[in-house]
Amino acid sequence: MKNVLTLIAGTGQLSHRAISTAREALAAAGGRSGDPKWLAADHACDIPFKGLSALEASIATRDALEDQPVDLIAQPVEGRRKKLLVADMESTIIDNEMIDELAAELNLQDRMVDLTARTMRGELDFAQSLIERVRMLEGLDLGTAERLRSNIKLNPGAVELVATMRANGAYCALVSGGFTIYSEYVRERVGFDLDQANHLEIVDGKLTGRVIKPILDRHAKQACLIRLADELSVSPTESIAVGDGANDLAMVLAAGVGVAYHGKPILAETAAMRVDHGDLTALLYAQGYRKDEFVSGAA
Repeated sequence: MKNVLTLIAGTGQLSHRAISTAREALAAAGGRSGDPKWLAADHACDIPFKGLSALEASIATRDALEDQPVDLIAQPVEGRRKKLLVADMESTIIDNEMIDELAAELNLQDRMVDLTARTMRGELDFAQSLIERVRMLEGLDLGTAERLRSNIKLNPGAVELVATMRANGAYCALVSGGFTIYSEYVRERVGFDLDQANHLEIVDGKLTGRVIKPILDRHAKQACLIRLADELSVSPTESIAVGDGANDLAMVLAAGVGVAYHGKPILAETAAMRVDHGDLTALLYAQGYRKDEFVSGAA
């Protein structure tokens, strides 16, 4: 069978009821499924199928499993292991929104958190919002901003995702609408090949309240994915991109597999794969990696 449905338990075990429900949903939609193949015992499995497109299978099974903590993706078997990973940083690879933490140092966190959340939901233009939010940080010591690196918390599965893909020949890029003072640190800690982010203007050891243009927004993220694919002589269809908010939309749509990681509705409703329950290792299972193939990094 040329297509495969991957089911991944968000927490606990992947129940046999969930597998049966998915197979029944495929059959009810006019498809035919084969026997499940476990990628991780009681946690993730592949179900081969035919007679349906990947989109049809995804819709049918997602509706059927709506009340269960299961993430899923349906796709062709051929080409599922990707050669390029492009990942957002904040609320994706890391659990933080660093601009909110910078604002907290100036007791401006309440206003900043609201603006950041509205921006990630797509309610505000990213570039204009970033300019306004960075303006609020004028006068903050660079040393204070650098000290906040110690607050960074990696999301579960981030290191395994990058280490495993790189061990299998993929190129991994961290592309962030945040700031280089944090993306450089996260790149080294997680093991990305490349990081790209916005630059804060600093004069005499203090933030001026300005971000150096050009601003890395959703269009720049998409352009980075396309540029990297060209440099690596691979098709964008051979890439996987992951993010959580509106600023990731263009990048996610340009990738062969676009993933909304605990995403805002504007992204989750559009991405080919939604990780609503599990961690970032879901992206490895989506590519057909077995758990015993995972590589641990040294973060």
